[in-house]
Parts: sequence; C-alpha cells; structure tokens
Amino acid sequence: MLHRFEVVNIKCGGCARSIENALRADARVKHVEVDIAGGVVSVDADEGARDAARATLLRLGYPEAGTAEGMQALAAKAKSFVSCAVGRLDRK
Repeated sequence: MLHRFEVVNIKCGGCARSIENALRADARVKHVEVDIAGGVVSVDADEGARDAARATLLRLGYPEAGTAEGMQALAAKAKSFVSCAVGRLDRK
C-alpha cells in the first residue's frame, strides 16, 4: 500500500538519503521515494507501517506539514539539520 506524507524541512539529497535509510530499516517497507522539491515522501509498505513511518519522519525532523508549530517546529528544524548532515556523510 502506498502512503504519502507531505512533510516540511526537506532541503537536499542529504535529507532525502537520511529519510530513505531510516524508513527502509523497517522490514515492512518495500520502497521509499522522496520528492525534495515537492516535500513529499512516498512509502510503499504494509498498512500497519504508516504510523511507524510518520513517527520516524518526526524523529528525524521532517513532520507532516501543519502538524508542528512554535517550539515543536523549531525543534523539528534543528533535528532536520542533523539528519541532513548525516545523510550527506552517508553516501553509500
């Protein structure tokens, strides 16, 4: 089943790489596609994996659009900078 998440804070390939690597760590995930320009993460996974994927995106600093405000949005942005840096270093 295809799950589509419109998220914030995706800026580059490093962000996308971190997202892809983290989501693919879940055995229920078959495929991940990140549209950097559109801010969309598409995940082909079992129905039960949707909430886990959403939680992973939030943990990495890429919450769904409109779900984080104020300090929570600021914290997500800071986390996304770290995730981005890790993704840039992890060029396998």
